[in-house]
Amino acid sequence: FNLGGRSDLLELGETALANGVSLCCPGWNWSQTPGIKLAHGTTTLAFRFRHGVIAAADTRSSCGSYVACPASCKVIPVHQHLLGTTSGTSADCATWYRVLQRELRLRELRDGQLPSVASAAKLLSAMMSRYRGLDLCVATALCGWDRSGPELFYVYSDGTRLQGDIFSVGSGSPYAYGVLDHGYRYDMSTQEAYALARCAVAHATYRDAYSGGSVDLFHVRESGWEHVSRSDACVLYMEFSGSAP
Repeated sequence: FNLGGRSDLLELGETALANGVSLCCPGWNWSQTPGIKLAHGTTTLAFRFRHGVIAAADTRSSCGSYVACPASCKVIPVHQHLLGTTSGTSADCATWYRVLQRELRLRELRDGQLPSVASAAKLLSAMMSRYRGLDLCVATALCGWDRSGPELFYVYSDGTRLQGDIFSVGSGSPYAYGVLDHGYRYDMSTQEAYALARCAVAHATYRDAYSGGSVDLFHVRESGWEHVSRSDACVLYMEFSGSAP
């Protein structure tokens, strides 16, 4: 770039900078020190049925055996007809959802209409795939309603993009899938869908040590998304298992 009528190259160094536009930075020996590997866990799920898309998640954010937050929200609204579940590194998920919100708003202003759920999933996949191999960890289920009706996509930070009817992501997903595979029907009623989502997350929190807290339930309809409820996971498990007093 040009500065003061001459061209300078940006340089990195600890000392003895060659020009006035170089950057001072510490040495890179810190990368040789092994870091602490923290296990992350969660249970999120989403499924499509005739009355829209259901998204549900637990509220426990953990770092290894430490519960960082017992009441976090793992379902993030993108716009009035689109939201997504978050699994992976919390900071990565929050950052990329803010980026997605901005890009979709710009496209809405440019085109005069909201982008489709498929377009949003393709955009998020393309943006994150450029950072493949840099320890980015985002696994999300995009739930929305557009001109095609209810839509559901799974997007991972390596660029993976899948369309389907049922997705569960996180350390508790094997337990949630067992409940979903047993009880899922596309033509179920709204109350049956609510009960299925609550039951799946509640049973996953009972078996998975990294999931817990409460169960957040969201419903995406043609009119927009709705936060249906936040219920205690332990109480829900006792109700569904028949152990309630």
